[in-house]
Amino acid sequence: MKVDVILGLQWGDEGKGKIVDVFTPRYDIIARFQGGPNAGHTIIFGGKKFVLHTIPSGIFHRKTLNVIGNGVIIDPLILFREIEKLREAGMEPQENLLVSKRAHLIMPTHRLLDAALESAKGDSKIGSTLKGIGPTYTDKYGRNGIRVGNIADHSFNARYEQLKAEHLEVIRHIGFDFSKHLLDALTFDAYEEKWFESIRRMKDLKIIDSEIFLNTSLDQGKSVLAEGAQGTMLDVDFGSYPFVTSSNTITAGVCSGLGISPHRIGKVYGVFKAYCTRVGSGPFPTELKDQDGEKLRIGGNEFGSTTGRPRRCGWLDLPALKYSIMLNGVDSLIMMKADVLNLFPTISICTDYKSGDEITASFPFDLCDETLQPVLREMKGWNSSLDNCKEISEIPGTLADYIRFIENEVGLPVDIVSIGPDRLQTLQR
Repeated sequence: MKVDVILGLQWGDEGKGKIVDVFTPRYDIIARFQGGPNAGHTIIFGGKKFVLHTIPSGIFHRKTLNVIGNGVIIDPLILFREIEKLREAGMEPQENLLVSKRAHLIMPTHRLLDAALESAKGDSKIGSTLKGIGPTYTDKYGRNGIRVGNIADHSFNARYEQLKAEHLEVIRHIGFDFSKHLLDALTFDAYEEKWFESIRRMKDLKIIDSEIFLNTSLDQGKSVLAEGAQGTMLDVDFGSYPFVTSSNTITAGVCSGLGISPHRIGKVYGVFKAYCTRVGSGPFPTELKDQDGEKLRIGGNEFGSTTGRPRRCGWLDLPALKYSIMLNGVDSLIMMKADVLNLFPTISICTDYKSGDEITASFPFDLCDETLQPVLREMKGWNSSLDNCKEISEIPGTLADYIRFIENEVGLPVDIVSIGPDRLQTLQR
């Protein structure tokens, strides 16, 4: 068996969680391979809304196992907040949740460091979610981090205190007054106390050698779906650097984030919105700062599920989409939020970039180049509701034209179209 992959092709927030939830009945195992609680995967069904930050989006299907892989970083306090919310809804996530021993832990001081470093950047802020993501990955690659498997060590507290002291020294050097900084409305001491309570509770989770478990499961014929977080344009190597996340969000990240060899990668599903959004700072060639941008934001409820921040909105960017497809080896496209464009009589789509007198469809080394302008093609919108569409054959002809234009431009089929937030509002083509 091979590992299929679902990941985002834009700047995150594409709607991957919903699609993972829809696909889960086809798979035995869902595995998150990177990122941390900076992710916010929203699933809506039965009139209820759930937002997952660390737990894989297949958790609502009890027969499917959900693995938090070694490439994920975990804040124990945030993890157990998620678990408790699921329990309040009548679920028992610990029954089908497995956690890698090799996943790294986000410490409270990682979050303080994140805030201190972001504050020190002034006007050059990258728009961090302040969840401690960057500092935790820095410690991981600096060979200084603490992993889930270390929780059982007798030296755990001593290692924690040593790393905490190192973090606080850096924070003091920056000049950041952490005594006045709250972590999710808690003082540092209160957050740390609850963090250690969660560490103790983690010992009751099913903690595994995830790379061995996943490869053995594949050998036994089990089906696995790898779930990505964030999006390709936020990849630390290939995204709009330096306004990126701290992990590899692309298909290649599955191999290192789950311990899977490249030849075991199967079908790659690329998820994208019918338009574009991004949160925080950084380049965004098709951004709309006018009434159309606000219309997209309100119509799409474009506010971060993790931070609550309003997302920046703009037209679909085909050069960036083609670049993402190339990097990920995408086999099948999934278009989300087509319904958000319902009220637009005309829709624009970026086909190329213009810099000076030069026009190119190639994605540039540095997207931050301020001279870069989008070349837009205007198309007729469907200007009608999609609520009554139960089959793909029932969608308006102009929406079908929009989809066909994208397919022709990128050379791939759009196999699924989402026309609403509920799992039932998903049309197969």
